[in-house]
Amino acid sequence: MTISAEQKQEIIKEYAQNEGDTGSPEVQVAILTTRIRNLTDHFKANHKDNHSRRGLLTMVNKRRSLLAYLKKIDVARYNVVIQKLGLRK
Repeated sequence: MTISAEQKQEIIKEYAQNEGDTGSPEVQVAILTTRIRNLTDHFKANHKDNHSRRGLLTMVNKRRSLLAYLKKIDVARYNVVIQKLGLRK
């Protein structure tokens, strides 16, 4: 359900704007997307896990607000992130 430190570092390298950038919206959205996909696979086997489902909904809402912020400040960066992650608009 969680991502390993190595996976997280790979995501940070791929989506970071500068060296050592871990807080940009792109990085945060990419990490949240990975966690959401892992939880989605978890629910295929554990459909009654409502406690984790609440966490999933929290992550989805956080990602949505980060994407709205990114779209507001720079539409080009928003479009790149959406395309790289394969998300719907």
